[in-house]
Amino acid sequence: MDDKIRSLLAQISTLEDELRATLHDREEKLYYHIKGKKVEFERSIRETHRKLKRGILRWIITDRPQNLLTAPIIYSMIVPMVLLDLTVTFYQWLCFPVYGIARVRRGDYIVFDRNNLAYLNWFERLHCEYCAYGNGLIGYACEILARTEQYFCPIKHARKILGTHARYERFLPYGEASDYHARLEAFRRALAKEAKKETQSM
Repeated sequence: MDDKIRSLLAQISTLEDELRATLHDREEKLYYHIKGKKVEFERSIRETHRKLKRGILRWIITDRPQNLLTAPIIYSMIVPMVLLDLTVTFYQWLCFPVYGIARVRRGDYIVFDRNNLAYLNWFERLHCEYCAYGNGLIGYACEILARTEQYFCPIKHARKILGTHARYERFLPYGEASDYHARLEAFRRALAKEAKKETQSM
């Protein structure tokens, strides 16, 4: 990879981390505090949230009826999602130690904390937690597959694709065959280094 590209990618990664941390700090100062795994709001904010909460009956009447009609279709997706969750988790637990790849921590991607929001009724909380599970699961599975791709085939596609994972931009250009196997081995060593680093931090 070109040194300039490597440098730019490193800068982008650093800026993204800095932006995420800054936004998170700002949100914490404005609204809530995190104590361990628990989210706590100040009393005045909690009271305001409770006053804004809609009762179930009012919510059903004022919510869009098409949302209720399509609910069985949305919630039926839990079956393939749980199946995906089980299979990718089983795969990484079984295979990643063989490849020398650090396992992806499920809890870094699938987070259930919207039940702390007092302005949501139980049905809205259910929606929120369902979406948190679905989107978190996709992120979790994507990272497992991204590490797998880095290990077996870290090559970009010829065509531009949308929704690439964070590792993709560091992959080898399409058709660049020189020293491919040596460079593939370097990608694998990088994964092993990540695994070692993660083991030491635990």
